[in-house]
Amino acid sequence: MLNIAVLVSGGGTNLQAIIDAIRDGRIADARIVLVVSSRPDAYALSRAAAHGIPVFVAGRAAFSEAADRCAAINAALREAGADLIVLAGYMHVLEPQIIRAFAGRIINIHPSLIPKYCGRGFYGKRVHRAVLAAGERESGATVHYVDEGVDTGPVILQARVPVRADDDADSLAARVLETEHRILVQAVNRLAKEIGDGKV
Repeated sequence: MLNIAVLVSGGGTNLQAIIDAIRDGRIADARIVLVVSSRPDAYALSRAAAHGIPVFVAGRAAFSEAADRCAAINAALREAGADLIVLAGYMHVLEPQIIRAFAGRIINIHPSLIPKYCGRGFYGKRVHRAVLAAGERESGATVHYVDEGVDTGPVILQARVPVRADDDADSLAARVLETEHRILVQAVNRLAKEIGDGKV
């Protein structure tokens, strides 16, 4: 059984996609053992509670030092026995200590076709506004491994969506989000099998 920890900051729709996929068997032999939120008011925490998933709130206001916050997250992940960490709308750069502790077992979902529109400053609707401002004809989503850079880890899966003439940031974001849900589930299922087989 693969133990998954999901890191969130907001509404948690990607978290919900993983919960639903585990429940209906699209992700086999896996369970979510912990949800870590950077915000105490994130709706993702309500989603976790509704399914009896333990949570850990790591808001910056609760820690006087960034190192203490990092150590607390790392300890919570280890205590939960996490095998795979999924950044699902987590709006902070993960600390190197955590990346090193779980090397090759941390993935992120990003709302663009990396290497386009990624890195520092590209998150949420900023990504979609930039895509539209550049006159792109397509966008999409990427699941990638997390390394010590920002959106620089190897790509696992990508999927493309068309940019329509009448799109605004909201309509494009909604279409990309549907794609995020699909490929994140596919990536988690793939990694669950690889970790289970000892390939990761």
